[in-house]
Amino acid sequence: MQQHKRLFIFIVSILVIIFCSWIAESFAFKKAEFWYDIPFGVRDTIKKDSLKKEKPLRGRRPKPEKPKKNIDTIKKKDTIKKTNGALEDVVKYEAKDSIVFNKAGNEIILYNQTNVKYTDIDISAGIDVINYQKGEVYAGRVKDSTGEYSQHPIFKQGNDVIEPDSIRFNYRNQKAIIRNAYTKQDENNVRGQIIKKENDSTYFMKNAIITTAEDLDDPDYYIKVRKAKFVPKKKIIAGFSNMYIVDIPTPLAIPFAYYPMVSGRSSGLIFPTFGEVNNRGYFLQNIGYYFVISDNFDLTLTADYYTNGSYGLRAQSAYLKRYKYSGNFNVAFENNIYSMRGLPDYSGSKMYSIQWSHSKDSKSSPNSSFSASVNLSSNSRYYQESYNQSNTSNFLNNTMMSSISYSKTFPASPSVNLSLSASHSQNTNTKSIDMTLPSMRASVERIYPFAKEGQTKKGLIKSLNLQYSMQADNRFATYDSLFFSKKMFNEAKNGVRHSIPVSTTAKLFKYVTLGLNSSLNETWQFKTIRRKDFNSSIGKSAIDTLSGFDRFLTYNVGASLGTTVYGTFRFKKGAAIQAIRHVMRPSVSYGYTPSFDQYYDYYISDAYGNRNQYSRFEGGLYGTPGLNESQSIGFSLANTFEAKMKQKDSTETEPKKVMLLNSLNFSTNYNVITKELSPINVTGGTALFNGKLGINFGATLNPYAIDNNGRQIDKWNMNNGGSLFRLTNANISTNYSFSNKDRSEKGKKKEKHTGTVAGGRTDDLFGSSKPLNEVQDLDKKKEEDENKDGKQQFYRATIPWDLTLAHSLTYSNQAREGKISNNSLMFSGNVSLTPKWQVGLSSGYDFVNKGFTYTQLRFERDLSSFRMSFQFTPFGYRTSWYFFVGIKASMLSDLKWEKNKEPDRVLR
Repeated sequence: MQQHKRLFIFIVSILVIIFCSWIAESFAFKKAEFWYDIPFGVRDTIKKDSLKKEKPLRGRRPKPEKPKKNIDTIKKKDTIKKTNGALEDVVKYEAKDSIVFNKAGNEIILYNQTNVKYTDIDISAGIDVINYQKGEVYAGRVKDSTGEYSQHPIFKQGNDVIEPDSIRFNYRNQKAIIRNAYTKQDENNVRGQIIKKENDSTYFMKNAIITTAEDLDDPDYYIKVRKAKFVPKKKIIAGFSNMYIVDIPTPLAIPFAYYPMVSGRSSGLIFPTFGEVNNRGYFLQNIGYYFVISDNFDLTLTADYYTNGSYGLRAQSAYLKRYKYSGNFNVAFENNIYSMRGLPDYSGSKMYSIQWSHSKDSKSSPNSSFSASVNLSSNSRYYQESYNQSNTSNFLNNTMMSSISYSKTFPASPSVNLSLSASHSQNTNTKSIDMTLPSMRASVERIYPFAKEGQTKKGLIKSLNLQYSMQADNRFATYDSLFFSKKMFNEAKNGVRHSIPVSTTAKLFKYVTLGLNSSLNETWQFKTIRRKDFNSSIGKSAIDTLSGFDRFLTYNVGASLGTTVYGTFRFKKGAAIQAIRHVMRPSVSYGYTPSFDQYYDYYISDAYGNRNQYSRFEGGLYGTPGLNESQSIGFSLANTFEAKMKQKDSTETEPKKVMLLNSLNFSTNYNVITKELSPINVTGGTALFNGKLGINFGATLNPYAIDNNGRQIDKWNMNNGGSLFRLTNANISTNYSFSNKDRSEKGKKKEKHTGTVAGGRTDDLFGSSKPLNEVQDLDKKKEEDENKDGKQQFYRATIPWDLTLAHSLTYSNQAREGKISNNSLMFSGNVSLTPKWQVGLSSGYDFVNKGFTYTQLRFERDLSSFRMSFQFTPFGYRTSWYFFVGIKASMLSDLKWEKNKEPDRVLR
């Protein structure tokens, strides 16, 4: 019995060894993964030696062969070629439940959470079948006990991911048949009923859909293509395509199509906006092309065309060099024709606009900087007369300003600062333009001649310092009709001024600061005047303009006394207000400027022989030297009020500091020569409710009385039966912005708003400045409406809203008129009625003119893949409305519909 048992164990061992040998030939085991490598035959391409041995000739002895050199007959190039279908790597596979080897069918069956890897290809599925004879892998879903399919296959190759219902993949030739698969290409979701993978970069699809909807099982819209060639990350070339909305076919169809699938920026056509204007006819707006020139630079060219012949051209560019600079540049030209040729109201105008914004990274060059903010136009009413919808929000601006500046610091001892700049200011109401081109500033840092480097600068001598500064300007004052004309350049004013200020400070009686100062100023002018005596034939004195260099020198001296007084009023212990702190900064200053009558001459001003004085430097940039001696004493008092409040949180031991008044300032001047006191200026400001309510106010108090004609007389107002001071004007302005998110966002940093290049407001107090067809980031609102479980909240306990109020009041009483010259209230608000509905209103009321200001109603609806917007201006000379509905995704943003009514032209 024992022998039979040993024989049985021996036979079983032999069988195990044979089975393991067979397994070892085909499989390898490593770290709980089965590696399978299909053997392949290699044909010997090295031909056998076919040379035959030569027989020696009869009667002749063969000559001995010379020894040959050792020649390497092994070629560097391997002549052994791999057979077609040879594997490049090991096929790795694993499964959670079972792996079944079917030797008869040459198959390996993997079940539940399977994974097959080969080179850069990764296939995960519920079930996998590997046919190692054909070199194919079939991946599919599994059905659970309820009959539902789960564990859809996931095919990954590099960065491309496809999730089909099933896939049959040949890992030898890299081809595959995929059914009901979808992939995401940037913003686009692509799903195909049958997909044939030709190679790594080419797929052929049948009955495919393209959409940006998130729900691929039930998309709200899609573009259906019957046959298509798909190149991942590049393009889809399709045959007949048409658009479906909620599975309903629409007449929007094309016989063939090209869909770019490039992620990031790409060049392409900009689809226009269609509309109609009463006095210009039908139009196309913003049609053009977008160019991606490089990673740091792009260009957008757009145009407008109206059927009456009007047109507009625009070029916009943005550039960015990381850690160096960034900016954008816009140029626009419009040829406006009103009405039709031959009609009495026919007219036309041409105008252009230039906008440029540039900023330099301070880290790129710490000792130099360059910045630009340009907004100028040939027509002061450019925004009012432009019909392009993107300019709607800027038509209320009454000032266009520009500035370009470059500065350089030479870090020597003393250091020197040099700056070059150009500026421009354009008033849209008066059509006046003031421009400085160029302007140069140079300065040398303060020099302390009596103090050694690093030594404390105390006392009148050691604190004595001097500085040098220079400014040179070339200024133009003209109107938009003469902008860049010859007359504008001929009337330019220019000059140079040098200044050397000298000052010192010292402490008196420990708490009082004494300051002494003086300044030496020299002015250079390149144009002067000469007044001739009265000419009876022309009835006036002629003025000649003399070109040439001339100069004058002035100086002044001054002194000041100032101190700081602190006062604290404490309340009872346990009170809500623990203390109020009052800081006063009084100061008294004295200034003296002598008479510079040496720069004045006489001329006969009328037919009676009266003589008047004049200076040849009249009309200069920096004024004229003073004819009369000047002595004045200045008084000023600056105040701040701060309170310490008890914290509501009992765990907080330190009181909370609250600013009651940021500033309350009084200032006036007394002229020693004329013995006249100037009006007292009062200014102040504060911020309440955690800085949400800003209040600024000012007033002018005149101590002198006026006569019946409203002219000031040399008599105190109180001696004329009035009060101590006469209130001549006063103003107050408030601005309040709040929302129901203020409490939840308490403590968070607020985003800093930057002004627009066109000079408009960053908020929507004067209406929305965002174009209707601009793709908005509405996904942020959606994220806010999601709870911790990731489910969208369709019902809210609170409705998001925000409100902005601005009020301005001006009182005028120069000649006892006592009237309110300005009293207006501006308001703007937005309410999210539902997670997808938002309503906004911007308007205001002028209480003086008794009428509403510019009013705009806004409606926005998030339609998942679509966005709908409507803006309406119900009254005023800008009466208009705009409607837009389109796809939010940028790739298909040209699938839209816009309709608008432009404002009618109002003759003024």
